[in-house]
Amino acid sequence: MKAKAKSEETRGLILDTALGLFRKNGFEETTMREIASEARVALGGAYYYYDSKHALVMAFYERAQREMEPEIRARLSRSTSLEKRLRALIEMKFEYFSPNRSLLGALSAHIDPRHPLSPFSLETESIREQEVHFFSDVLEGSQQKITTDLKPFMPRVLWMYEMGLLLYWVYDRSKGQRRTQLLLDKSLSIVVGLIRLASVPLFKPIRKLVVDLLETVYGEEDE
Repeated sequence: MKAKAKSEETRGLILDTALGLFRKNGFEETTMREIASEARVALGGAYYYYDSKHALVMAFYERAQREMEPEIRARLSRSTSLEKRLRALIEMKFEYFSPNRSLLGALSAHIDPRHPLSPFSLETESIREQEVHFFSDVLEGSQQKITTDLKPFMPRVLWMYEMGLLLYWVYDRSKGQRRTQLLLDKSLSIVVGLIRLASVPLFKPIRKLVVDLLETVYGEEDE
């Protein structure tokens, strides 16, 4: 048990050290050798726990999900309003990632799904699916009715909305990222309003067009 605890402590130390150096010197500029030196572990030891900087970033994402989940659950339990639940989830992300905003900005360059650190890559699939699941919980616990045809797509659509906000946020140079807050305030009411309108029978023809579009985007690729 002691050996396992020591191993986890070392793993955590290396990750914390790496994040500190990424914030200070930049992701691309930081080397594994510098991380090992700063953490006071052998270079081989650093590679034993993390075989690359990419592995460190993946560990950062996984830790973030683990640490945020209890607070996300707690915040979602406070309301059945869809707008309040969406806001709680998105604002939690801003709060948690605030110390590492510059790192997320650097990583945002890797948007190509073929890059392992892309939020759309095969390597990040499990992390992405957990994020989408959070939005499923947001919808399930709200009072808002979601039509049967839209329901399978909405968690992923809302995740994409959040991704757009996060991307804007990492590049927002306004004081305290005030412009991002304004964007969230103004866009969230539009998003929730559109979801409400989608359940109105009069809008069924338009909803069908939207569903067809979503099936094109999220449907299985042709072989």
